[in-house]
Parts: sequence; C-alpha cells; structure tokens
Amino acid sequence: MKPSRRQVIGMGGSFVTALALPNLFARAGAITEITMGGRSDGSHVWFDPVGLMVQPGQTIRWINRDRGNSHTATAYHPANFGKPNRIPAAAEPWDSDYLLPGESFSVTLTQPGVYDYFCIPHERAGMVGRIVVAGPQANDRRSRGTDAGLPEAARLAFPAVEDIVANGMVERK
Repeated sequence: MKPSRRQVIGMGGSFVTALALPNLFARAGAITEITMGGRSDGSHVWFDPVGLMVQPGQTIRWINRDRGNSHTATAYHPANFGKPNRIPAAAEPWDSDYLLPGESFSVTLTQPGVYDYFCIPHERAGMVGRIVVAGPQANDRRSRGTDAGLPEAARLAFPAVEDIVANGMVERK
C-alpha cells in the first residue's frame, strides 16, 4: 500500500521534530556561567553577565574570578537573611555561601519567572544580578518583588527584564 501525501508530510514533520528534540534538551541541560569579578583594589565588584535569560531546567554556575575578594550568589528570599522575595513563588531559594577565588557554585532553575540575587558582602556596592527563566511569567513585573529594603545601589544595578528578554543577556557596564 502506497502512503498518501498527507501521511508522507506527517512522517516528515515527525522526523524533523525528532531531530530537534535532542537540541532542545541539550539547551535546557546546558550550564551557563556567570563570573564574579572585581577590580584589584576592591573599588568595584560585579556579576557578568548581570542579566541572563535561560530555559527551564538550565543550570547556572557562578565562578569567582576575583583574586582579591570572596563573593556569594544568594537569592533574594526571606529565607536568606529576611530579604524580600524576588524569585518565583514556587522556586527554591539558594545561597552559595562564601566562594573564594577560583571556587564555583551551581543551581538549576526550573520555575519560569524572574530571579534576582545578590552578593552578601557587596550588595550595598550594587553587586546584584537578574536571571529570567523563559516561560509565561518571564515578563511578569510582579515576579520581581518589592524594592523595599534594598540598598539604592542594588536597586539601580538591576537590568530591565525587557532588555534581558530582548537580548538574552545584559553584560556589565
């Protein structure tokens, strides 16, 4: 029996979809790095990129490349020093603890939305970052939480969610 044109097209679409699936899973399982850095005199510290868009299930690894400082990657969440909640409601908060130069910390983000984080000893210097996990809540301003209690330098350092979504990443200035 000869397959109909519709069946052939359907099989072709299934074949193309099957070829694409490994790439989708690889992207979701990929590790993306964020560098923790600073000037040698300690006058300026940063995360780079400061804004990042990832897929649900993607792992983020922070690496301390600052030879003169220890840093943390700590989610804005009440479980972390009573900070305001600035991660999705269903997400688990994290705290890397202090990372010495050359050390790293990883977390896998599964819940779509906006995740704001900071460095414990350098929050007042504006060492903060924002990760957008793609999904229906990626542009939801409410998922960013409140600015109450944040140091001014931290509030001013967050990149706009819209810029992260549009560009996939916002590098430090």
